[in-house]
Amino acid sequence: MSHVETIVSPQRKPAAEGNFYPDNGNPIGPGMNPRIQRLRKLSVETEPSLSIERALHETAFYKENYGKYAIPVLRALNFLDHCQKKTIYIGDDELIVGERGPKPKAVPTFPELTCHSVEDFQILRSREQQRYTISDEDIETYAREVIPYWQGRTVRERIFSHVPDEWRAAYQAGLFTEFMEQRAPGHTALDGTIYQCGMLDFKRRIAERIVALDFLHDPEATDKLEELKAMEISCDAVILFAERHAERAEQMAEEEVDPQRAAELREIARVCRKVPAHKPDSFHEAIQMYWFVHLGTITELNGWDAMNPGHFDQHLAPFYAREIAAGTLTREQAKELLCCFWIKVNNHPAPPKVGITARESGTYNDFTNLNIGGITADGRDGVSEVSYIMLEIIEELHILQPGNAVHVSRVTPDRFLEAACRVIRQGHGYPSVFNPDIYVVELLRQGKSLRDAREGGCSGCIEVGAFGKEAFILTGYLNVPKILEITLNNGVDPLTGKRVGIETGDPRDFESYEDLYAAFVRQLNHIVDLKIRVSNYIDRMFARYAPAPFLSVVIADCIDKGRDYYGAGPRYNTNYIQCTGLGTVTDSLSALKTHVFEQRTCSMDQLLAALAKNFEGEEFLRQTLVNKTPCFGNDDDRADDIALQVYADLLKAIDGKPNTKGESFHLNMLSTTCHIYFGKMLGATPNGRLAGKSISDGTSPSHGADTHGPSAVIRSLTKLDHTMSGGTLLNQRFLPSLLKRDEDIRKLAALIRGYFTLGGHHIQFNIVDTATLRAAQAHPEDYKDLLVRMAGYSDYFNDMNVDLQQEIIERTENEGF
Repeated sequence: MSHVETIVSPQRKPAAEGNFYPDNGNPIGPGMNPRIQRLRKLSVETEPSLSIERALHETAFYKENYGKYAIPVLRALNFLDHCQKKTIYIGDDELIVGERGPKPKAVPTFPELTCHSVEDFQILRSREQQRYTISDEDIETYAREVIPYWQGRTVRERIFSHVPDEWRAAYQAGLFTEFMEQRAPGHTALDGTIYQCGMLDFKRRIAERIVALDFLHDPEATDKLEELKAMEISCDAVILFAERHAERAEQMAEEEVDPQRAAELREIARVCRKVPAHKPDSFHEAIQMYWFVHLGTITELNGWDAMNPGHFDQHLAPFYAREIAAGTLTREQAKELLCCFWIKVNNHPAPPKVGITARESGTYNDFTNLNIGGITADGRDGVSEVSYIMLEIIEELHILQPGNAVHVSRVTPDRFLEAACRVIRQGHGYPSVFNPDIYVVELLRQGKSLRDAREGGCSGCIEVGAFGKEAFILTGYLNVPKILEITLNNGVDPLTGKRVGIETGDPRDFESYEDLYAAFVRQLNHIVDLKIRVSNYIDRMFARYAPAPFLSVVIADCIDKGRDYYGAGPRYNTNYIQCTGLGTVTDSLSALKTHVFEQRTCSMDQLLAALAKNFEGEEFLRQTLVNKTPCFGNDDDRADDIALQVYADLLKAIDGKPNTKGESFHLNMLSTTCHIYFGKMLGATPNGRLAGKSISDGTSPSHGADTHGPSAVIRSLTKLDHTMSGGTLLNQRFLPSLLKRDEDIRKLAALIRGYFTLGGHHIQFNIVDTATLRAAQAHPEDYKDLLVRMAGYSDYFNDMNVDLQQEIIERTENEGF
């Protein structure tokens, strides 16, 4: 099959009555209708595959054109070339159209960022979990056409050829990760601009800005011209992409024997000729508008950067209300269109990694996150009927993507929170819950305007930003317990024997806990500064070689500034470091303070010797550390005060450090699945944790350390000032039996309200018992639909590797509120 041909869908079943147009007298009932059942089945059962189409187009284009144009224009022309050539897919039953690859679940590669090797492809198609199929023919073509050109030219290779040895040693030891060595670096969410402006409107603004350039007084005018020209070309590219869908839909309508489906195809063609060239005027057009913009951004560059619609329910609510009032849309039709959108998102697995990380079964989740409810820009309740429809869809479709979160403010009605809790009760890990009253304060502290802060929310996992106006660049995770480990070894990594930090003194010579903690803080500041220095270098390299002109079009102020999304174009430009393992490092420091310096249970030398041999022959000591140490998450000030101090020193080390865009770094307490990897890079720790075991996630307590119930966890967590972080993550696990009755739903809602009233940022739940998880491990064929909450996202339990599964199982199983 040619890589540029148009795919013709397989033989389609006749369209079910009542699925799209209301005039047949057969309204849709609750739940999934036959169309949605078929689309869901196809989406769930289709195995993800790797498409080399984009890589072939890009490689051929770069070979012919590299050096002829400024980089932004080159990137835009490359995007246009791909939109002209890529396979157009419109599936049977679809109402929302467009794929990033040539068919559902086909994901492209991004060789300009990270070029996969033949070995990578062999690993990805053979690993036990989360495989990506790819044919021998495509691997051979990739090896012949793509790999030779990109060797030495990828962003990843540029990074690793320039970083200092000191950084490389710390990186290889697992002290931190760097997002930009594998992927696009940020999580991006949109505001409501694209529902008021079409691409032709953006082009007019770009043309006006070009005319206004001042080549006499502005030394950046030439660079701005190239960026603006690139934005203009990118608008043309996505318009062309939509028009090709319109042409394909018209062709299919001519060939269609079912008159109802032919009418649907003609409507799809009309919508695709309308958006994204023009602003949408109907509910259907608004959804399709966002989807084309979404596809544009994740096709242009997105190697695994989250792209999100922001407050999607708030954006769609005016369209819904107008059409309901006019009688041109029913609630059932709106729900069906949203279901089609949901399935579209599910058709887009995350692009897989390269190198060593290709061996890890990460996730298919591409981190598209829908913010539901919350507050409006003027502070009012943002819940609408569309919000309730979305909750119904989450419960009924039960699919991996999109991720979703409900936002619960003081002004949010209890009815909405309880409706969300009923969905949480299903045990899918969706939705998670955010507190706008806290994150608005977070964003105000960072310098956002009140309106922009209120329009903000969660961008991907738990980090928050100003939607449509901010580049919030995630630079990677920080392994805080590892920093303590090398402090206890005077700057040496005990796993490799290599020096990866500064000398802070032999801990056997420390006379007090304060001496030990001061050494830890010195080591912390050294590692953070090392990471930031190199992150700033990488940031500029990424902006120079991998700009995103199409994404820049739809983010506020990029056009006015004539600057790229990655080059300080957005109104706000924030860099984050994600700090991992607060519970583990707190409990480890608590164990050292309690047993070495206060109670003299053991000497520092004895403890270090036990850690070095992973507590072999020292089980009594290990159990003493596990069971006789004050631990974070139990409302015990002895431990919680240590967590507060660590949190404060993380803030001092990170918050306000300058980035390359005239703004600053901030921290958030996000782990995703990196706490598993970091645990593998860490020996035994003073809290009794064995070598290789995962560290604590987000701001959650260490596994099994929270023994006083969820209320105590909440009291511990809210001693931290959540407004100082860009996001805190709290996982909780409850037995399903706790949420069977309506009064149990009200108790869960009260728990959430209580946490948020005390200042909590975010909370999420797994409603599943250990017996079910063990049974799913033993008989995965019987639990194919078991979704669990991993970190800032949910995943199918049986798509997780054993380490990830075990991490879920080891979380504290709460038997009561």
